[in-house]
Amino acid sequence: MRLDATQQLRFEQQMKLSPRIIQAMEILQLPVMALQERIDAELQSNPVLEMHVAGVDEEAPPQAPDEMDPRGEQPLVVDDTNGNRDDFERLAEFEDEYGGEFARSDTPSRPAPAPGERDRKMDAMANTPAPAQSLAEYLMEQWRFVEVSDGVRRAGRAIIDLLEDDGYLRTPLEQVQAGAGEGVTSADVQTALRLVQTLDPRGVAARDLSECLTIQLAAEAQTGRDVSLEMELVRRFLRDIEMNRLPQIAKRTGRTLEQIKAAIESISHLTPRPGTLIGQHAVPVILPDIVVRFDEDGELVVSMPEGNSPQLYVSKAYRKMVRDRGVDRSARQFLRNNIRSAQWLISAIEQRRETVLRVVVEVFKVQREFLDHGREALKPLPMADVAEKVGVHVATVSRAVAGKYVDTPRGIFPLRMFFSGGTTTAEGDDVSWDAVKARLKEIVDGEDKSKPLNDDQLAEELRKHGIDIARRTIAKYRGLLDIPPARKRRQY
Repeated sequence: MRLDATQQLRFEQQMKLSPRIIQAMEILQLPVMALQERIDAELQSNPVLEMHVAGVDEEAPPQAPDEMDPRGEQPLVVDDTNGNRDDFERLAEFEDEYGGEFARSDTPSRPAPAPGERDRKMDAMANTPAPAQSLAEYLMEQWRFVEVSDGVRRAGRAIIDLLEDDGYLRTPLEQVQAGAGEGVTSADVQTALRLVQTLDPRGVAARDLSECLTIQLAAEAQTGRDVSLEMELVRRFLRDIEMNRLPQIAKRTGRTLEQIKAAIESISHLTPRPGTLIGQHAVPVILPDIVVRFDEDGELVVSMPEGNSPQLYVSKAYRKMVRDRGVDRSARQFLRNNIRSAQWLISAIEQRRETVLRVVVEVFKVQREFLDHGREALKPLPMADVAEKVGVHVATVSRAVAGKYVDTPRGIFPLRMFFSGGTTTAEGDDVSWDAVKARLKEIVDGEDKSKPLNDDQLAEELRKHGIDIARRTIAKYRGLLDIPPARKRRQY
């Protein structure tokens, strides 16, 4: 075996991004709420970074030693001499001025908020909702008061633990029995299931939709209401109701069409997913990054709310310490690194602000008519066109609009909505696909519900508006808009 060392010359091209560019791209892509979280994290980790607070001079120099409270500079010596009286008086003054916690050495020091500044941590803790009670916890509280045998009690606990978030029991009863432990019989499981189904909210522990609705109707029957027709419909005709076969249902039940419609209306007030009634469900919070308004002259004004682009700065005191040769070298190097990091962040946030504003300005130069006429006036707008006008890469535009919302006179909309392809009308006007979908929904909303339009007829109606698209495209857009086919839209 022979080993040789050789040299080779090879040309290759690589693109390496500096940490500063990577950070700028990350900041650009963040929505406003995520940006605020990122800034809060940086304020906690970087001591040199500070944020402007209204009414506070952020550039005020640190207090000089000779300007500080002289009481704190005097040595504190408590002895048996007459001087101890003065020392105790000084301690009492500090306690009166700074509170009782000053005198306790085990109390961690925590700087008080500046005048006019709210304590961000305390606000966040106060606004944090308490953990929501889960469905299992809610049901278990009721199950504790049900007087049953030990086997039934254990079977009931097992059933409650196996319920899914919507309240349904999709686990076979054999597995429930096995999970309940030794000594639990199938009769115990059946008894426990019936009892759990009587707990609030009614309909939990059902195995399917028909059983869920039947449980709720049975509870209404106990109040003396006649729900016999509703019971028959949910047990035998759910599929026919879904397919809107009301005349066939009336014929098979011997009831009138009006009676069937009234029963279906009653069923529609029941809860098909009772488990969702318990507990808090997170609702996404939308905070617009950009505001678009008209000024007094009717011209568009694009702005970013002040809170969406906070004013950060590097502490003047730390900048001074970096230049002070009397400060330890390692400390000055630590401060230099943090100052550099803070400056990068400030620059990235400012670049984000400028880029997003420029993109939105170009967007509404094209989508100006949307503000007057709504979605039907949206025009096709590729990101490449906006990127060319702004003078950035398409990927930069994509990051600038990702997850961001714009507040317009017509409401708050995702910024990405204004970018789409489209088609050309018979008159030669460009319309976006969103405008086509808006027109399609308008036609469906205005149709005769006793004779709803099928997909071919909807395509013909769109042609009357100069929009020529295929029937399969109509079916696709119907699905996107949650519009059922004509057979299910018919009203009798």
